[in-house]
Amino acid sequence: MSTFRFQALRKATDRKPVHVEELDRKSAIFGSNVFGDKAMRQFLTPEAYKAVKAAAEGVKIDRKIADYIALGMKEWALSKGVTHYTHWFQPLTGTTAEKHDAFFETFPDGSDPVEKFGGSQLVQQEPDASSFPNGGIRNTFEARGYTAWDPTSPAFIFGTTLCIPTVFVSYTGEALDNKTPLLRALQAVDLAAIEVAKYFDKNVKRVTPTLGWEQEYFLVDSALAASRPDLLATGRTLLGHTAAKGQQLDDHYFGSIPTRVLTYMRDLENECMLLGIPVKTRHNEVAPNQFELAPIFEETNLAVDHNSLLMDVMQKVAERHDFKVLFHEKPFKGVNGSGKHNNWSLATDTGINLLSPGKTPMSNLQFLTFFINTIKAVHDYEELLRASIASASNDHRLGANEAPPAIISVFIGQQLTKVLAELEGVSQGKLSPEEKTDLKLNVVGKLPDVLLDNTDRNRTSPFAFTGNKFEFRAVGSSANCAVSMTTLNTIVAKQLKDFKIEVDALIEKKDLKKDEAIFNVLREYIKQTKTILFEGDGYSEAWEKEAKKRGLSNHKTTPKALKAKVSKKAIELFGEMGVMNHVEVESRYEIELEEYVKKIQIEGRVLGDIARNHVVPTAIRYQNVLIENVKGLKEIFGKDFEKIAKEQISLIKEISEHIEGINTKVEKMTEERKKANALTSTEKMADAYCDKVKPYFEEIRYHADKLELLVDDELWTLTKYRELLFTK
Repeated sequence: MSTFRFQALRKATDRKPVHVEELDRKSAIFGSNVFGDKAMRQFLTPEAYKAVKAAAEGVKIDRKIADYIALGMKEWALSKGVTHYTHWFQPLTGTTAEKHDAFFETFPDGSDPVEKFGGSQLVQQEPDASSFPNGGIRNTFEARGYTAWDPTSPAFIFGTTLCIPTVFVSYTGEALDNKTPLLRALQAVDLAAIEVAKYFDKNVKRVTPTLGWEQEYFLVDSALAASRPDLLATGRTLLGHTAAKGQQLDDHYFGSIPTRVLTYMRDLENECMLLGIPVKTRHNEVAPNQFELAPIFEETNLAVDHNSLLMDVMQKVAERHDFKVLFHEKPFKGVNGSGKHNNWSLATDTGINLLSPGKTPMSNLQFLTFFINTIKAVHDYEELLRASIASASNDHRLGANEAPPAIISVFIGQQLTKVLAELEGVSQGKLSPEEKTDLKLNVVGKLPDVLLDNTDRNRTSPFAFTGNKFEFRAVGSSANCAVSMTTLNTIVAKQLKDFKIEVDALIEKKDLKKDEAIFNVLREYIKQTKTILFEGDGYSEAWEKEAKKRGLSNHKTTPKALKAKVSKKAIELFGEMGVMNHVEVESRYEIELEEYVKKIQIEGRVLGDIARNHVVPTAIRYQNVLIENVKGLKEIFGKDFEKIAKEQISLIKEISEHIEGINTKVEKMTEERKKANALTSTEKMADAYCDKVKPYFEEIRYHADKLELLVDDELWTLTKYRELLFTK
């Protein structure tokens, strides 16, 4: 097997960059394969075009008009060589799904076949839903699930297939996907934010949450990845001693991009441009062979679709370049893991970013209103926000030396902290003319100047304000953005709704002016949310102790974090805001626990297999070499051999101890796995895998990694960290 490792290394080192043809200027090819505004104007009737635009605002499309839309969409697709269509959706697996049907139909009378695609096929389909996660929403034998067209996200062509973004629901109407709750959450925050925005501008008719994700990932040569069973099966290395050189020299971050990687990035960007994914930034990340790609901000629903599509495209393009893309949050021990920072804000149809200060006291009071309400939402629902980014893979990353801790806190910087401290001193009730003037001129009015110099950032903060947006840094690189964005937009919608009620009550019952009422409510929020604000080192033990004193949660594992999803508070929240009913909430809890169990179960089985079938036999083979050496020394030197063979004998004993350690720990882990599998409660099973099975992983790894340092390199079968991370 060691020859397989060296063959893989030879393949990897012999690779040449793949030739990538530049298609045209990015602005010229952008969205060429998207049924966007330009294509719709060309291929749709004016009536059909207006119907699609209205549908994006929530107006139902007449079935007859749907036929015209489908006809135009089909003609556009056929003009680009498309042969099939699919309803492209995002089931609760966290990935995307598609079933392809041909633009082809025959007739019983034997007449010529035709390319056919009608309104009914565009608007709705019935894929077999039996094998998708459902969390108890329906019985397995009830296979019916329905995909329904989402006109707010444009259709696109990938390869020779027309992909139509859709929602996915059960026969009884419950959401079986990540998109449906997201759309509901976006609608909820839109409605709530409009009402608050109208305090400042009566012309606001729509508020759109925006999202700019930053996708981090590792690239490993495909031959090297294939030589590691753990990478192929779990997405991460379960064994492997850290390389002598890792990221400690800080020489990879923002460094010169390796040639093979750069050609991959160029190829990927071409595909993204055609698909209308507005990627803009590319660079080396901190860890060796780690990189990042980031787009321009978009409306959240489209941004989520684009990120899900991108992850699929990245894998497909990587195959052309003999790379394997790793989205796992922690594929390599000892170096940085990967996140997917979600930069979130709110934009009005009047062109205003509600989380960006303006040039007047009024616009800055508007900024402070949405800024403080967001902090209040995070404060009130920090456990739920933590649950929204919980996964078996992200557990490895949160709290490590490059990622935020599992404690949710908000970073706003010293300057804004001072602004909030001044606002905290606002008098209760009516304000004097002098106080109003002082607030507007010296506090609120100076915000643009304050933020101009407020460039400090805190990499250890899970939720940080960065000038004109909040950056949710704790989201994992393999996650579907929809889950965290559904939660964030829901809690903000709830908070803005409550804020409006409180302000209106002060205006009506206390006879306060609008600004006075807003200042009074914001003052109370500032007092109530101090515990969630933190400017220091999120990695320190001192913060853990301090956070505990403040009453903040610190759920370091997924089974514990997920419990917040089915709390009474969460169920009431999602129900009140019309985002998910209790059945949908509880089903997701069940699904995510099941996924956690399966992932740890797979890792345990793979680890046991590699440890016993790769590591132990290799160690014994080398041990036998040493034994033969000692025997030879004894024959030559007689009774003096023990002194001469002292080091070899010590090495033989050390290897035996590690072999015994592996075998003992694997047996114990297997027994704990069997006990866990016998449990009937998914919740108890998840706890058992977390608390009883998973702890053996590091113990087994310890012995295996020690053997890697002891055994002859020529015999070692598993590709090493130095090869995985530094083979360009």
